[in-house]
Amino acid sequence: MDRVQYRRRVSDAKPADPSRKASSPATAADRRIDGNVRKTLASVTAALPAGEDRPGQVEMAIAVGRAITDRRPLIVQAGTGTGKSLAYLVPAVVSGTKVVIATATKALQDQLAGKDLPFLAAHVDRPFEFAVLKGRSNYVCVQRVHEATTSDAQLTLDGTTDRSVADEVRMLAEWAAHSPTGDRAELEVEPSARAWASVSVGPRECPGAANCPRGGECFAERARATAAEADVVVVNSHLYSLDLEAGGGVFVPEHAVVVIDEAHQFEDVVSATFGLDLNGVRFHNVARMAQAIVVDPGTIADLELAGDRLADALGEQVGRRLRGAMDVDLADAIVLGRNRADALLSVLRTLPDDGHGDVGARKKRAVKGAATLIDDLDYVLDVPASHVAWVEGSPDAPVLRVAPIDVAEVLRTSLWQRGTVILTSATISPTLGEQLGLDTGDFDQIDVGSPFDYPTNALLYCAAHLPDPRKPDFEEQLHQEIEALIVAAGGRTLALFTSYRAMHAAVDALRPRLPWPVLTQNDFPKPALIERFAADESTSLFATMGFWQGIDVPGPSLSLVTIDRLPFPRPDEPLLQARRERARADAFRVVDLPRAATMLAQGAGRLIRTSTDRGVVAILDSRLATSASYRWEIVSALPPMRRTRDRAEAETFLRAIRDRDQPEEAEDQ
Repeated sequence: MDRVQYRRRVSDAKPADPSRKASSPATAADRRIDGNVRKTLASVTAALPAGEDRPGQVEMAIAVGRAITDRRPLIVQAGTGTGKSLAYLVPAVVSGTKVVIATATKALQDQLAGKDLPFLAAHVDRPFEFAVLKGRSNYVCVQRVHEATTSDAQLTLDGTTDRSVADEVRMLAEWAAHSPTGDRAELEVEPSARAWASVSVGPRECPGAANCPRGGECFAERARATAAEADVVVVNSHLYSLDLEAGGGVFVPEHAVVVIDEAHQFEDVVSATFGLDLNGVRFHNVARMAQAIVVDPGTIADLELAGDRLADALGEQVGRRLRGAMDVDLADAIVLGRNRADALLSVLRTLPDDGHGDVGARKKRAVKGAATLIDDLDYVLDVPASHVAWVEGSPDAPVLRVAPIDVAEVLRTSLWQRGTVILTSATISPTLGEQLGLDTGDFDQIDVGSPFDYPTNALLYCAAHLPDPRKPDFEEQLHQEIEALIVAAGGRTLALFTSYRAMHAAVDALRPRLPWPVLTQNDFPKPALIERFAADESTSLFATMGFWQGIDVPGPSLSLVTIDRLPFPRPDEPLLQARRERARADAFRVVDLPRAATMLAQGAGRLIRTSTDRGVVAILDSRLATSASYRWEIVSALPPMRRTRDRAEAETFLRAIRDRDQPEEAEDQ
């Protein structure tokens, strides 16, 4: 627990020494808060099936309690096993303030709502209410269900003859009639995209409860009302960021404290939500909304053709950053799309409606959808210098994206003016505060470590003898290295790659050479894939960036994590490219290095998930051993494992783990 760091504002305004803990004397109020938090946390953790003394959890809980009282931002790195959820939930409940928890993954959201908060409610003296709030499109729309089930025309989904989708809509309608929440997550079978789209609405088209005939029955509004009354509200980071972009209090209830969990992903979330996406599908969606009430089919067809033309123009620009004068074909397609959307909007506004009847509801949705599309088209025609625009996807499904270059600027006027902010993750970049718009000295930052014995249970192996990953002979030697390590481990490997191409090349080379199963991330849906991997100790799983975080496989099924390269971002990624240009000489330090270190730590963090897990993290990029300019910054971001450059030592360690877990097999050998 000696890896504690604080940043405190000091009276002489000199930059704080990040290696020293703040020495500000605790006041009587501080001691009272500390005592209440400590006592409540002890009572709660004592009720856990395997109640353990976790000093880091206590330290974090006290720091969160003080941050709430002082109304001061706090950034907490809490390593795997700390129990960070209870470390922030306990002081949040003790404070008696309205708290929002924003998570980056559905898995953590479900854990909080289904496990941690119910457990906490049963074991604290202070009663509190909690709620889960999701984006509007996660809830079935009662009005859309009514429209889709009251006429044969609607059951064919606006002229579509796909009766299987219509049947699916009927089943969704039956489910909605008995569902207490209308939450898509309740469904036992995932609906098709087309069926769900026909019974739900997004924020771009919903006119609001006051303008909807069935606004009083709205599941999304009911969830918002419940959240408004709750003491603790769990949302996803995307919804929270959308609320910041909208000015606050629009999608998420007003609150005094927000805890942003998995905070290492928050910069990317803000970039996405404070920007916009535009593609040809948007035009077809608006056309479908209007089709049921616009008599003139030519107006609808014109809008769809404009969407197709935009898609064709974007397809020619895939992979490119848009700067300077826009390509003529693309600019013409955007202007044409804007004119066609405006023509539809004019037609819609002249249509008579039935007030709060079904026709009126359809009209309001179509008007909002068309108006939002026009606003976005106007925006991409004149992207401000503070934002970057680029086209990604495939030529068949291109998307124009616009995002702010520096999220620090937008967060200074939104997030940091809103209330107390706690940011936490198992892996935190030392520059996170700077990236998110905080000035040095205006926030506290601590690292409470992890309760796991990394030096004893884990070995960090760097293959320093391998050639530079950019050399032509690297790949063949990489495969030999992975093979030797997997053989020593007896399977039990999560092999992580920085690209699909590298993953497929390794699978093609090693599947014929290994005596045990090798799965790839494409073989099964993610939950089933992880289940298969965990169930068979001899299996190895080869995967790319989507598996570097959020994968939890404790026990003997995982004793080796291999990483093919240091995960530096691509130099041609448009948003990061624009950030590098803005950072100039500091680009590598403030853009590339923090991302690579954080992602590498996330990947390495897949290995040790419990106090009894043991294994090796193998970094197969020799630059980690040879680059004097940055290697220690990356190594210091990793858990404090024993380190070696000797593959024989790593193999011996892996064989010892395998023999311990499979003594009978070892005796046979």
